[in-house]
Amino acid sequence: MRKLTQRRAVDYTSTAVRYMQTQMWQRDCRDRTGLQSTPAAAIDMLPTVAYSDNPSTSFTAKFVHTSLNKNRCSINCVLWTPNGRRLITGSQSGEFTLWNGQSFNFEMILQAHDQAIRSMVWSHNDNWMVSGDDGGAIKYWQSNMNNVKANKSAHKESVRDLSFCRTDLKFCSCSDDTTVKVWDFARCQEERSLTGHGWDVKSVDWHPTKSLLVSGGKDNLVKLWDAKSGKELSSFHGHKNTVLCVKWNQNGNWVLTAGKDQIIKLYDIRAMKELESFRGHRKDVTALAWHPFHEEYFVSGSFDGSMFHWLVGHETPQIEVPTAHDNSVWDLAWHPIGYLLCSGSNDHTTKFWCRNRPGDTARDKFNMNQNQGYGEHNTNLGGRLPGNFPVFDQPSGPGGPFVPGLTRNEGTIPGVGAAMPLSLDSPLHGDQSHSLPLSMTLGAPPLPPGPHPSLLNPNQQQHRYQQNSQQQQMPPLPMPPPNMQQLQPPPHLPLLPHPHLPRPPQMPPHGMSGSLSNPSMPGPLPPMPGQREL
Repeated sequence: MRKLTQRRAVDYTSTAVRYMQTQMWQRDCRDRTGLQSTPAAAIDMLPTVAYSDNPSTSFTAKFVHTSLNKNRCSINCVLWTPNGRRLITGSQSGEFTLWNGQSFNFEMILQAHDQAIRSMVWSHNDNWMVSGDDGGAIKYWQSNMNNVKANKSAHKESVRDLSFCRTDLKFCSCSDDTTVKVWDFARCQEERSLTGHGWDVKSVDWHPTKSLLVSGGKDNLVKLWDAKSGKELSSFHGHKNTVLCVKWNQNGNWVLTAGKDQIIKLYDIRAMKELESFRGHRKDVTALAWHPFHEEYFVSGSFDGSMFHWLVGHETPQIEVPTAHDNSVWDLAWHPIGYLLCSGSNDHTTKFWCRNRPGDTARDKFNMNQNQGYGEHNTNLGGRLPGNFPVFDQPSGPGGPFVPGLTRNEGTIPGVGAAMPLSLDSPLHGDQSHSLPLSMTLGAPPLPPGPHPSLLNPNQQQHRYQQNSQQQQMPPLPMPPPNMQQLQPPPHLPLLPHPHLPRPPQMPPHGMSGSLSNPSMPGPLPPMPGQREL
């Protein structure tokens, strides 16, 4: 009987639902809810497409799961299905393995090729998949993994890469036989063969919108081709060793290349020159992958098993995962939503990586305590956001400043975010704030002097209770001021009766006897100034 185990799952449904709700009232990024660095803010997370202005929210450096086949062999290529529900891996044994895209469990295995699988690609209409192997064969597959056509003599040697054009009417392939071929997809016939590389062609990619191909090979060259005429348009001579990967950016202007010289280069076809070089890998760069939504964000894999996360405009990697795999990383694939990254390696494993949730810390064995915060909590990208706030470092150790009433839970306040450190020796920001004296101790208020009431005998407790009750009584009313007589109203102004008090006795007016006066009737008013008496 199999033992039930709890399997970790990563689901993007909640973020998509939240995004659809915010679309009803959100105008632009200014109305977006800011993510605080607390676990409670995970309910406000949105898909990666919602954070187009901040690629740091899509850094997939958090390890999720490792998938391993029973037949231990190298994973040469990985590819997500168009709906993102499954991942397809192509192995050295020629097998397709389907893994669940949320719980990462095994679903199906299929013997697809007789030799090692080297390349796989989906058409843009999501209906067809094309794969190539070491024997030079190219096969067509439907979305249900039904093989409908096979061309076993497409190339004389290994098929290294495949790519579809925008209309899906044609696709291209490259091989170790030094050729790049353009194929008619419907007839599965070769239209033209592009010869210009002097050695093996390791990678090829079709332009997102134009009839333009880019290829890289063992002759250290990156070439641009016209797919209609088959002519070579230009060559880049930037690399000093074999070019292993070439990738078009979604904007159609940038070409990313990498090779055995451990350098990643970015070319702009508008100016036909190199824009930037990315250095950091210590071994051959074997895999590249652009993020599906963030134009400037890409990930690279190396021969030593490391994975680096880069941003265009930054020469150094934003995140380094030096021990992502135990052997070379052969392929990288982004989930269509952009929240998961899959890597296939020569160590026979397929690993899944996801983005961090708010409040997560990089404490696993694959990360070296690197900052992967959201929004303004990322120190590398906080200055890029409009209207950002200064970033404060959180207290690192138990001996750091401590705010009374809060725990030492990484300096965070639930529902608020990162707590600003309390400075004890320097004034806070502002002219009206003052620094706290060093003699002032932070913490709970001191206890009253004397022993605790529970330690006293009953007589002492009663005596102390009487003293406390006397001290808590209301103080006596203050004495009337000495000029109270002067504050009385003048005698010629009568006192108005109080509605709830008895009427005070009144004196009879001058010149009249007390018997003739009616105490209930008020006396006549004195004459006004300037008025003659009658």
